[in-house]
Amino acid sequence: MSAAVSTPAVPPLGKYLASSEKKTRDKAVKNLAVFLSSDSENVLPDLEMAKLWKGIFYCFWMSDKPLVQQALAGELAELILAITDVPSSLNFLRGFWTMTVREWNGIDRLRMDKYYMLIRKFVNSSFRFLVRTKWDSATVEEYNVILSGPNGPLCPNDIRVPTSLAFHLSEIYIEELEKALTNSESPTPVPLSTLLSPFIVLAARTPTNTTYRHIQSSLFEPLHNLLNSSSGPPSRKKARTLSPDYSKVLVNACTSSSNSDRAMDVDAVRKSILQKIFDVASETETRDANRRRMYTFYKNAVEDDEDEDSAG
Repeated sequence: MSAAVSTPAVPPLGKYLASSEKKTRDKAVKNLAVFLSSDSENVLPDLEMAKLWKGIFYCFWMSDKPLVQQALAGELAELILAITDVPSSLNFLRGFWTMTVREWNGIDRLRMDKYYMLIRKFVNSSFRFLVRTKWDSATVEEYNVILSGPNGPLCPNDIRVPTSLAFHLSEIYIEELEKALTNSESPTPVPLSTLLSPFIVLAARTPTNTTYRHIQSSLFEPLHNLLNSSSGPPSRKKARTLSPDYSKVLVNACTSSSNSDRAMDVDAVRKSILQKIFDVASETETRDANRRRMYTFYKNAVEDDEDEDSAG
């Protein structure tokens, strides 16, 4: 008879995390941190993870003062880094996004901003976690699967996923990457093209025009302008939409984790991202309307680059 596969004994924290008493919730969060940071390589089963995140969701729901919300959001996001092994960290992150997608439409207007803040904190911690793995290719790919797969905020095939999640992520993604790199003592080169893959695929396959337009205007265009302007003075056209000075992203960018031993020339990174947009646009799964938009973006970006070269 084969031995039964052991799973970690999950402490009954759910009801304490969702308690109306702040002291009880605070103690439960600390106990959760101790449990998750224990030296165990066992990944929680889906049901146990769902129960755990249900409690965490209502723990954050109960926090009502801005300073308390900020502190708790940071404490919860840091749990990704407190976990001692990569599979368990990814599993915890998957639980976060599954919970967020599932509960998002039930969040009232008065609480929405603090959940946007929670997402921002988790994106930042996710990047710092990936920095710690030195952008391991398998880990980055799994991270992308969490975002774009079933129950992910960038899943292109599930119309139940709220579009506002993709909107928010496209707005904060490069900003939080810059912060994560700034807080790292010696960051390894960032596989920028790979990190953008979930957004490029969503832009290609989304059935909604507003989602495509938002991803292009809040992520593709500012990032292209940022990478383009770094090689010389910005043109008057680009100056109107120039992104903030994300110096750490520029200095540490490469195309994919397979060549992450060194940073690459910014021009090469920009061209790689444009080529990825073109390649995804050419895939059979891409919607025709989105394909035309992506080809147009690619064509205009390439012509803009050629104009800059001629002017130089």
